[in-house]
This record gives sequence, structure tokens and C-alpha cells, in this order.
Amino acid sequence: MLTRDRVTTDQPADPKPNPPEKPLPFDCCETGCDPCVWDMYADQQRAYERALTAWRQRNPAAG
Repeated sequence: MLTRDRVTTDQPADPKPNPPEKPLPFDCCETGCDPCVWDMYADQQRAYERALTAWRQRNPAAG
């Protein structure tokens, strides 16, 4: 007898945001690029912190 298994995911409806990946030291060419990988990382880090704050407000029990 064949049965169809239900596909379930363990993904929450409102997943916690993930921090941006930090550039490696050799990712920067040190020639003054605009924007530098470190500038982009700083922007991504600020966006992550805002998203994390908002997520924590929506999910106070999660910490």
C-alpha cells in the first residue's frame, strides 16, 4: 500500500535574521574603492541590527 507522506518543514513563519558574512582580510584591495567591501559590510550590519531588533519585538519569548 502506497501512502503519500506530508512534507513538513521546521522553518518558523518568522525566522530570525542572519548576520551578514564578514569580509575576509584579503577581500579589501586597499585602493580606496567606493564603496569598499568594509563599507558594504557596515551597511549590511546596520540593516541586520535593525531587522534583529524588529524580529525581537515580534518574538519577545524567543529572546
